[in-house]
Amino acid sequence: MAIPPGGNVIGVEHRIELAIGGMTCASCASRIEKKLNRLTGVTASVNYATETATVTAPAAVTVDDLIDTVKKTGYTATPQASGETAPAPEKRDDETRDLRTKVAVSALLAVPVIVLAMVPAWQFTYWQWLSLTLAAPVVVWGGAAFHRAAWVNLRHGAATMDTLISIGTLAALGWSLWALFFGMAGEPGVRHGFSLTLERGAGADAIYLEVAAGVTVFVLAGRYFEARAKRRAGAAIKALADLGAKEVTLLRDGREVIRPVAELRTGDRFVVRPGEKIATDGVVDQGASAVDQSLLTGESVPVEVGPGDRVTGGTVNADGRLVVTATKVGAETQLAQIARLVSQAQSGKAEVQRLADRISGVFVPIVLLLAVATFGYWWGTGGGLAAAFTAGIAVLIIACPCALGLATPTALLVGTGRGAQRGILIKGPEVLESTRTVDTIVLDKTGTVTTGRLAVVGTDGPPEILRYAAAVEAGSEHPIGRAIVAAAGGDLPPVTDFRAVPGRGVRGTVEGHEVLVGRAEFTGGAADANEAGHTVVTVAIDQRVRGALRLADDIRPSSRDAVAALRGLGLRPVLLTGDNLAAARKVGASVGIDEVIAEVLPADKVDTVKRLQDEGRVVAMVGDGVNDAAALAQADLGLAMGAGTDVAIEAADLTLVRDDLTAAADAIRLSRRTLRVIKGNLFWALAYNVGALPLAAAGLLNPMIAGAAMALSSVFVVSNSLRLRRFH
Repeated sequence: MAIPPGGNVIGVEHRIELAIGGMTCASCASRIEKKLNRLTGVTASVNYATETATVTAPAAVTVDDLIDTVKKTGYTATPQASGETAPAPEKRDDETRDLRTKVAVSALLAVPVIVLAMVPAWQFTYWQWLSLTLAAPVVVWGGAAFHRAAWVNLRHGAATMDTLISIGTLAALGWSLWALFFGMAGEPGVRHGFSLTLERGAGADAIYLEVAAGVTVFVLAGRYFEARAKRRAGAAIKALADLGAKEVTLLRDGREVIRPVAELRTGDRFVVRPGEKIATDGVVDQGASAVDQSLLTGESVPVEVGPGDRVTGGTVNADGRLVVTATKVGAETQLAQIARLVSQAQSGKAEVQRLADRISGVFVPIVLLLAVATFGYWWGTGGGLAAAFTAGIAVLIIACPCALGLATPTALLVGTGRGAQRGILIKGPEVLESTRTVDTIVLDKTGTVTTGRLAVVGTDGPPEILRYAAAVEAGSEHPIGRAIVAAAGGDLPPVTDFRAVPGRGVRGTVEGHEVLVGRAEFTGGAADANEAGHTVVTVAIDQRVRGALRLADDIRPSSRDAVAALRGLGLRPVLLTGDNLAAARKVGASVGIDEVIAEVLPADKVDTVKRLQDEGRVVAMVGDGVNDAAALAQADLGLAMGAGTDVAIEAADLTLVRDDLTAAADAIRLSRRTLRVIKGNLFWALAYNVGALPLAAAGLLNPMIAGAAMALSSVFVVSNSLRLRRFH
């Protein structure tokens, strides 16, 4: 919840989101987070990838207090609405464009410097002075952002990745200037070769302009590709934000008027023409159409809707004209809730991310000490001042923990964004770790494995009894009646003398025949045989029982495949229901579940989950109703079906917008794959730093090569995360 600046007091434990400016690496995020958390009662999480701070603060702390704290740390902060992404897409585009310009110009200037340094045969008389002319703008102008950030951090007594880059490049430029003006490097005809490793005894004729220019270009290029990748990674949440309609055709006094969506209020009636987006969540009053929900649920098949059906804002009306009554507007809509959940997940931190933050927070000071120690060792053992200096610079540059800071947030950004596109909402990063250990999945029967709607599963008697029964039931609003009508389909004969007898059945005249549909005692038949969980409806025609219809809760067509997919993930499925054991076992056998727990009261669902946990199992629970909410919260991993209640969705860790059980398997697969990518990123980032530091300290890495490797490691981590965009 964001409050405009101006000293307004935040209520008790409100959640505030700030857009943070000026961060250049994970160390920056770590410093801001540390400073904010020092405020009394404040809990803050700063995400480098999304450039946001998520803060929970007590009433005594204002938004201005938080902004001032960030500014005192050396960065900028502005309030933003919950669920909004930061920075704005236009701002991020501008930043990427500026970086691209700097990379292009700096590379154009640096390439001749690097080529001249690497090819001694091309080193003409006074080549070194041309190198200085070309390299100086690259280091000073191209690397200005690094030097500025390093100076700000120095003023606040801190060191970040920018400190390492700035010291390394300025030191290389400074040494070269000294060697050119006061040493022998500026004399006509001076040549020097290029080596991947360092040579002992290098003297005052050595210049390192190619190192200063090359490292600046490589790091700038790494930043540019990183910025591009971050923009692509955040595309999913931006797409969600853009999904909503901008205008709506309101019905006012029988006239159609076009207004901005912001003017919509609950209860307003509005028109949706073919091809238009539905402006907000509502209920269809008039018309019938197919609605394309693919952008919201990931499901490509349009859903047929008619009067009384609910529709969701942001989905597209495919063909017919609809009149809809708005039931939710603004922040209450499902689309807004999805964007909020995704944003919260992306701004949170998994435990592995907190470990990376702690490492990067102490890494820079250690590297500075190591660089000084390397310089001292080389100089003290007769390696020469220039060689000692170069080894120290290589250590500074190779050690930048850029990749380490990007390892987790970029994977989380891409994974949660891709999930949102596929109708899977991951509530927080800690959910990823839960999916790895889960070994048992409890499936609520009604509304999860089954549709939660009755359907005719069998007919006893002549074929016409279904047609006659449906004709009479067409006048009934009872769920059983609607199921019989749906089973009959097609055109039904007209009914006269219709009458409903509450709790017993309905009667009417069809094609000259008196038809009774309902309980056995109402129609004059034998007692109901509701075996195996079936509801039996008898049909009497002209005062004679002609047959019966058997109804049951319809099993979702995808449930069997979904259970098989869950087994394939190493999960043991358990069917949980309040229904009788015979009906539950029949459903279980139909979908491939052996372990069935039936006749469970809503309050007992929690106890069932606890009992399974007491047996040593790590339990995931899938449900959709209010009576599932407590069990979803108790489970180690809670998955709520998106068509379920808000209470269930709030209690769950994962929300499946697509009303299909296969989404549960998809959600667990996506979560596990995201976690694997995070761990892979962290391994390579740490392995790179740990493996390369000794090489640099031993003089086995030229600083320019170290700069290229450091930049490539960051690009590798972000590119690896972007593989999640291909998840299906």
